[in-house]
Amino acid sequence: MTQNTKILFLDLDGTLLNDDKEITAGNLTAIHEALAKGHKVVVASGRATVSMLKLAEQMGLTGEGCYAITFNGACIYDLCRQTPVRRFLLPFDTVRFLLDEAYSFGLYAHTYSDTCVVAERKVRELITYTNITHMRYEIVENVCTYLTEEPYKVISINYDAPQKLAAFKDYIEPCIAGRADCFFSCPNYLEFVLPGVSKGNAIRALCAHLGIPMENTVSAGDAENDISMLEATHISAIMKNAQPDMYAHGNYVTEHDNNHDGVAEIIYKFILQENTPPI
Repeated sequence: MTQNTKILFLDLDGTLLNDDKEITAGNLTAIHEALAKGHKVVVASGRATVSMLKLAEQMGLTGEGCYAITFNGACIYDLCRQTPVRRFLLPFDTVRFLLDEAYSFGLYAHTYSDTCVVAERKVRELITYTNITHMRYEIVENVCTYLTEEPYKVISINYDAPQKLAAFKDYIEPCIAGRADCFFSCPNYLEFVLPGVSKGNAIRALCAHLGIPMENTVSAGDAENDISMLEATHISAIMKNAQPDMYAHGNYVTEHDNNHDGVAEIIYKFILQENTPPI
């Protein structure tokens, strides 16, 4: 790895992808220009690894220098070699507790295997979620006895009354202190992972693994679950389309939004330009 190698961490929804959940031609061209110069590109998301693999294949991001941070930092994955770099798994007793508490609160929740969503209830939230993420699902009696290894995360979903999720977060956080961390990836998704798991910590782990100094890191995001990523990198770009309260978590706000090649703007300004402008 040369000292000039830079690494770009990209959130998906609202950042790399437009509102139609597609990557713009301008963004894709800029990414491949960066990869051709030997830089690294990492897609960072709350999505499952299997979902990210499908998306990476569609975008052509499976070559040398392409990585993924999935499950909001619980898995670091080499997209070229198709193998995990680091994994952080949630214990079965914590998974069982979270599911039962969500049910008692009148909420839906599920977890994951390596290949699909694993749920105990077939409800509208499950169908909608798997349609959005293009994942298949399995309905089982007990996820903890069905799974052959501990999962990366649990997610609770509510599309009709997200304020109910907010109330659940307030209730559950003191109960799981030291056992799991929770945060919103969007108002409808409340996610639970191993304590300390975050996009930011995954960034530091991957940079150490690749031997890339933190001063060569750039990130782009738009939502609450991107904050640890944005705070970890040397240059943190907030998308123009983000809520204004997100602007304080970065040191650059894009001139273009996620529908108009905002990521390409970041790449040409901070990755491919030889002398990075001061922040």
